Amino acid sequence: MALKDHGGTIAIVITMLMMFSYGIPFVRDGVGGAMDVIFGPLVDDLGIPIFVLIMILSAITGLYSSLIQKYTIDYEKMQRVQARMKEFQAEFREAQLGGDEKKLKKLETKRDRMMQEQMELSKQQFQPMAYILLVSVPIFFWLLYRLPGVTQTMTMPFAGMMTFQETVLLFFPLWILWYMICSLTISQVIRKSLNIGGL
Repeated sequence: MALKDHGGTIAIVITMLMMFSYGIPFVRDGVGGAMDVIFGPLVDDLGIPIFVLIMILSAITGLYSSLIQKYTIDYEKMQRVQARMKEFQAEFREAQLGGDEKKLKKLETKRDRMMQEQMELSKQQFQPMAYILLVSVPIFFWLLYRLPGVTQTMTMPFAGMMTFQETVLLFFPLWILWYMICSLTISQVIRKSLNIGGL
């Protein structure tokens, strides 16, 4: 149990460091520049359009994160706990409406155990995030590093031709919106094919 808690603490620390590093320009640019050695030639030498490369990168991160979640999260246990919680809530509400104090007292003890189970489940879901960020954050930093010099455009419905730095939906840069659309769509296909439950 202590080892699991230690692992959870490490995951939280890694996640916080990754998020904090976004606000440090030299770290962000340094990681972005290092990643440009890998991804830059795909744009400069092979001429892959940036919107296609974003799609490929979102597929890579989608596959990686789905595999991490598949092998670190017990989805069967999660579904069992959720089903038990749903039953408990219905039973608790029924006892409340019926004014059954004896049953309510018994259910309150049960509720403490179930809340503990849910807390453990939440920890289990949080831990893979650190491993996912280890891959997705450097890719994100590379896009931030690379896109200011990109002049390629993309046609968007109702908005027409736009550069990847232009904002859509009031404040989203086009590249972030495109990455999100690709990532969500591809991730759903991957999760379905791997039979991974929803979070």
